[in-house]
Amino acid sequence: MGDFAPGSEETTRRTGFVAIVGRPNVGKSTLLNRLIGQKISIVSSKAQTTRHRVTGILSAGNVQFVFVDTPGFQTRRGNALNRAMNRAVSQALAGVDLVFFVIEAGRFNDEDRAALDAIPFEASVVLVINKIDRLDDKSRLLPFIDQMRGLREFAEIVPVSAEHGRHCDVLIEAAAPLLPEGDPIYGADEITDRNERFFAAEFLREKLFRLLGDELPYGLTVEIEKFETEGSLRRIHAAVIVDKPAHKGIVIGKGGEKLKRVASQARIEMEKLFDGKVFLETWVKVRSGWADNEHALKSLGYE
Repeated sequence: MGDFAPGSEETTRRTGFVAIVGRPNVGKSTLLNRLIGQKISIVSSKAQTTRHRVTGILSAGNVQFVFVDTPGFQTRRGNALNRAMNRAVSQALAGVDLVFFVIEAGRFNDEDRAALDAIPFEASVVLVINKIDRLDDKSRLLPFIDQMRGLREFAEIVPVSAEHGRHCDVLIEAAAPLLPEGDPIYGADEITDRNERFFAAEFLREKLFRLLGDELPYGLTVEIEKFETEGSLRRIHAAVIVDKPAHKGIVIGKGGEKLKRVASQARIEMEKLFDGKVFLETWVKVRSGWADNEHALKSLGYE
């Protein structure tokens, strides 16, 4: 994406906030990572992987996109965590200039409809039809696009494959003129407004989801208890929070093998993003009912 420069033929500067919205598992985080050219939003096949708003910044030519990757809109499991994630979606939608509404090619269900209905009617919306590479019968795409046109007056409709980067440049080119005129908010080399402490927790949580998502799909999160920087070295002390005592052993694994593997994989990704060595120490704590406790969620950084 770095060689694409929308607006390069004109002098008009455009800057805008863009919310990336959709039901869980449509590829919102993969799309964000692809658009800005670096991994900042965690990805797994499990629902609820993204729980916080993550901001990604793309500066290209005379245009700056400030993307907000939102949690998947939740229609099930009405606990405090799900309510917090839906609030994050609503808050993101309230202050943006454009919405990328992401769905899967050939699939539109009740969860998609609920996510679409959550977008204010007056919002400018680009329909992003993702995962076109997974559509077995490619002849279904055009009729599917025609079907989607009847749902709402979309500003643009762009089929893409975020995983493989197909047509993501077309998406940016189509969206750039929809942003308001204005000077950049962030520096040209900035890619996010989130701090390193946030990403340390996110990368560790991603690895936990990938390894333990089938066993503990909703019952864990991560709290960074200490984050110290010494030159290019980061010393990070992280607690894995679980809901029940029985979950503690599942996370740790026999002889600590699972937690060691999770921490090792997370450390490698942290070092790539932080561009320096990371000393990561992890342990597990039981905090019963954390996912349905508003006070506990706020202390863990859920808005």
